[in-house]
Amino acid sequence: MTASNTLSLPAPAKLNLFLHITGRRADGYHRLQTLFQFLDYGDTLHFQPRSDGQIVLQSDLAGVKPDDNLIVRAARLLQNHCRQTCGADIRLDKRLPMGGGLGGGSSDAATTLLGLNHLWQCGASLDELAELGLELGADVPVFVRGQAAWAEGVGEQLTPVEIEEPWYLVVIPDCSVSTAEVFSDQRLTRDTPPITLAAFREHGGRNDCLPVVAARYEKIHNTLILLNKYCEAKMTGTGSCLFGAFPNEREADKVRARLPATLQTFVARGCNVSTLHRQLSKAA
Repeated sequence: MTASNTLSLPAPAKLNLFLHITGRRADGYHRLQTLFQFLDYGDTLHFQPRSDGQIVLQSDLAGVKPDDNLIVRAARLLQNHCRQTCGADIRLDKRLPMGGGLGGGSSDAATTLLGLNHLWQCGASLDELAELGLELGADVPVFVRGQAAWAEGVGEQLTPVEIEEPWYLVVIPDCSVSTAEVFSDQRLTRDTPPITLAAFREHGGRNDCLPVVAARYEKIHNTLILLNKYCEAKMTGTGSCLFGAFPNEREADKVRARLPATLQTFVARGCNVSTLHRQLSKAA
């Protein structure tokens, strides 16, 4: 909180620690199982109320019209739901890549819902906000709830979990992956048998999207080979970002230093409670 009527909040990244595609619904959506964990790294949004009801976004995202931006859509959705007459000036400090599998757009939307609910004093419950978030995207509810979660359905059936919080080295190949193209690829495995959390803890899991993405994007394929020299490299979501887990920050930084300077990377701590919820609890 930078002033009495201005709110600055994080929009943290997430990782999919595994991603199994277990089937496909009649409406075309894929059934999946995954495990979400947050990072203490991400975008930042700044909110200031307006009295004229307008939603004004300051952002330098290329190729995204303001009306199509999930931040603006989230703000208007909350306005309509709460019959809110206030508006907001919103500024986005963007760090998470688009098409990276870190959930940047979904996280921005969730931070907007929670931030404006707080700023406008709407009084909407977490359940209400999660339901609104699902209208914007399947990944939005997990960011709204802010708890590491075992997810099923299309990603909206969430069970909170407590898991280890390692440090992660995240590598961002210089390409953006189209989720729609990955899920429409005929080579995608769509019949992985469902597992339990206990089975995942014992045996681990894989990302069913990885073979398709690696075949479609040479830069990701090559970066995967490179990172695998130093750790067990995984891909989050449908990519493009790759990551490895480490017991402490120093070990992650050592591997980061060995990677080519041309590769964009960052090191962050895994979090079972999102930095957004930690900060909002302080602001309450």
